[in-house]
Amino acid sequence: MKIYLDTGDGRQIVKGYRPGQVRVGDVSYEHSLVLSPDEIIPQWRPRHFAELSAEDLGELMRLDPEVVLLGTGQRLKFPPAAWLEPFLKARVGVECMDTGAACRTYNLLLGEGRKVVAALLLQDPPGTI
Repeated sequence: MKIYLDTGDGRQIVKGYRPGQVRVGDVSYEHSLVLSPDEIIPQWRPRHFAELSAEDLGELMRLDPEVVLLGTGQRLKFPPAAWLEPFLKARVGVECMDTGAACRTYNLLLGEGRKVVAALLLQDPPGTI
């Protein structure tokens, strides 16, 4: 799916998504990544949801988000509630959704000027789907 939003101000914008790949600006990524308006972390450790840990999510707090979007692959999954507790205490919203929806929602919130961080898992565990 092609996704276009051109803010013209240098912010990191998702321009396309398909299972296993996301395009940010003119660069395509095939490994999980973290995206914020000003920064890309291109080799986020977990490849798929089964490898996700509380520590992986905790790393996102250093980006000082207002809201975090967790793209869980082709299907919606939820991490344990205890992993999300630090976000709740810091008054940071967390939304879990499939990765395509996370890409679309990221662009919408970016367009509204929100401090959004998208943690995008691009692979699904072997033998799933």
